[in-house]
Amino acid sequence: MVEKSKKRLRVGVLFGGRSGEHEVSLSSAASVIRALDPDKYEAVPIGITKDGRWLAGKPAQKMLPDVLKNGARVMLSADPNIAALVPIDEKPGGALRVDVVFPVLHGTYGEDGTVQGLLDLAGLPYVGAGVLGSAVGMDKDVQKRLFREAGLPVGEFVAFARMQWEKSPDDVLKLIQKHVKFPVFVKPATLGSSVGMTKAHDREELPGALRMAAEFGQKIIVERGIDAREIEVAVLGNDEPRASIPGEIVPHREFYDYAAKYLEEGTKLLIPAPLKAPQAAKFQELAVRAFQVLDCAGMARVDFFLERKTARVYLNEINTIPGFTSISMYPKLWEATGVSYRELIDRLIQLALAAYAEKKRTKFSIELPAGSGGALES
Repeated sequence: MVEKSKKRLRVGVLFGGRSGEHEVSLSSAASVIRALDPDKYEAVPIGITKDGRWLAGKPAQKMLPDVLKNGARVMLSADPNIAALVPIDEKPGGALRVDVVFPVLHGTYGEDGTVQGLLDLAGLPYVGAGVLGSAVGMDKDVQKRLFREAGLPVGEFVAFARMQWEKSPDDVLKLIQKHVKFPVFVKPATLGSSVGMTKAHDREELPGALRMAAEFGQKIIVERGIDAREIEVAVLGNDEPRASIPGEIVPHREFYDYAAKYLEEGTKLLIPAPLKAPQAAKFQELAVRAFQVLDCAGMARVDFFLERKTARVYLNEINTIPGFTSISMYPKLWEATGVSYRELIDRLIQLALAAYAEKKRTKFSIELPAGSGGALES
């Protein structure tokens, strides 16, 4: 038993964060910790409070709110020679080492490439997309532009800075009406979980929707409201990703907002989605292409619209750290495809280690020949 314990990987499960999706993250992280195979892994909960403090709990601690309240203050050093969490409070103890980090952070400062950049600097393997894929995956405006450039089908949209709306509201209203037909969805361009999102049915409702979105983001995106079925596909892998069977969300409200996702019951998840075989295959193909276009890794959930009137498919967005409770769409899609929740987590950790090993093969400095003086002339 002692030998088995020594061989277990220490998995730092990173949760919480400085975003409007803080509470959602706690639920996802608790599920991941419970599902980690104790014969293979030792879970180390690492919480980030809403004001940005990092707190580490005891291995396998499952009461995550308690970690955020009573955990030991730590910071992650950007020095790869340390590659550990360093205590910064009065409590004695050495550095807290982990072998791989599983970020279960949603939204700003967690899913947008910032934490991924810190983990890269620290020299730690981590689950999920790197800096580029995470940053672009978080920005709905930029990702839609890249999808469109790659020939993937996206609906009509327009994006602009919050400052532009506040300084020239009439110009922004004209811009929206020129490019997007009502009804429209208005939301922050760099948030998830439908935080700050409103449906505006006409011009009269538009200013209020814009003010709401402006409270949560520096950039606002306005998209054409499509009368459509909502189809989702889970993607898993690094260089050779594969797609799950598609699922369908049937919200009990007018649209799938934050309340419908997390606060109320009634929304149905249909797995598999009632689609014809060619339709399902098309969604899977588009999901993998979207994953690759944004340079994603590990995992992502790709969301689509299937327009009711025309049967046209529109790529809505990609989520690089999807909800990860045992009843969330991403793991449920894989379970229906034949990959259990525990096996899914295991595969993601192995993908993280593989990505890290591949990254380590890359040279980041030039080895100069002996006697060259140690510097390059410009």
